[in-house]
Amino acid sequence: MSGTEEAGERSRTIAHGGDLDAAQVLFPHSEQPWIDLSTGINPVPYPCPPMEASAFRRLPSRADLHALLAAAARAYGVADPDQVVAAPGTQILIETLPRLRPHSRVAVIGPTYAEHEAAWLRGGHAVTMVGDPAQAGEVDVVVVVNPNNPDGRTWEASALLDLAGRLARRGGWLVVDEAFIDLESVESLAPRVERGLIVLRSFGKTYGLAGIRLGFALTEPALARRIAQALGPWAVPGPALALGRSALADTPWLREAALARHADALRLDRLLACRGGRVVGGTCLFRTAAFDDAPDLFRRLGEAGIYVRRFEAIPHWLRFGLPADKGEWCRLSRVLKPV
Repeated sequence: MSGTEEAGERSRTIAHGGDLDAAQVLFPHSEQPWIDLSTGINPVPYPCPPMEASAFRRLPSRADLHALLAAAARAYGVADPDQVVAAPGTQILIETLPRLRPHSRVAVIGPTYAEHEAAWLRGGHAVTMVGDPAQAGEVDVVVVVNPNNPDGRTWEASALLDLAGRLARRGGWLVVDEAFIDLESVESLAPRVERGLIVLRSFGKTYGLAGIRLGFALTEPALARRIAQALGPWAVPGPALALGRSALADTPWLREAALARHADALRLDRLLACRGGRVVGGTCLFRTAAFDDAPDLFRRLGEAGIYVRRFEAIPHWLRFGLPADKGEWCRLSRVLKPV
């Protein structure tokens, strides 16, 4: 099997959260409706404001796009909207970046979101997985998820900026995926993007609107233009432009969401601990815990119509998203009663 074929095979086997069709196959007689705790998406979404019908009928204008880029620059602390690229979700950005470089040596800090490694492999790059940025060695590209998924590890901004500078001096990149940073007390690199540093930000996870498919790359203007050109015209639909602009400007909502989700995460930690779980990390949108009987607990949850994330490589870990309301909390509590 060639390297390209091997990369394609590995990418096809990646399991993702949110696949309730797969859950239904695994547990055809489960309690209904499903409670999907297999993702790290805010369960209390941003309230969608009324939207002009023209947003659905016409192609997005340049003015619409520029207004969103300006809102994102303000929200993320970026000095210049020309440093912002809007995309239909961060996944397409993860896929696009490897196509913008010649074949390179890439270090992915893991274990982490598997699509990063898979995308660089599909692009024909030489990829190694290491446990810490300090172990990356003499590579051309380093990919870090901060906070990390699924264990919530974080890295100091100063260390990452030092790494970005060293990579930039030899024409390399530091890619920092900050998909889960919005609601955390972790220092973002977004306000300090410069040559060789690319920061990815997710809209759907923070605002509970994953179906909108909106994400951002923050980097130097020249590279931002290259990424935008690779995505092509009208990459983000009009409704997403309008909704993103409204939500990104609503700082009181974001502040209240952070407080509420942190309280929810502490509540979930207590439930998991009572069931014998050892919380190994996470963010305020998901918690990852180790259980001695993880496969059996996964089955019991599935039969109760609660889908959580399991990990083939770490079978004693389960990752739990946050329940959305009182009914979901009660149903989860029932299954997590101490045995």
